[in-house]
Amino acid sequence: MATRKKFRIPGLTFSWKRALGITQLKQRIARKTGIPTTRQGRQRKLERTLFKFIFRK
Repeated sequence: MATRKKFRIPGLTFSWKRALGITQLKQRIARKTGIPTTRQGRQRKLERTLFKFIFRK
């Protein structure tokens, strides 16, 4: 039995988080608090803060 390929339009995807507004809520929180919501973003911010704290004059 042959497998059937799904018809896809390049660049058109569906995200349930965006549909429910979760993404927008996270962006608003991040902008108001100045703290990124992604793991990598939080790590970068922490590293920059520690670097500034250790090497300030």
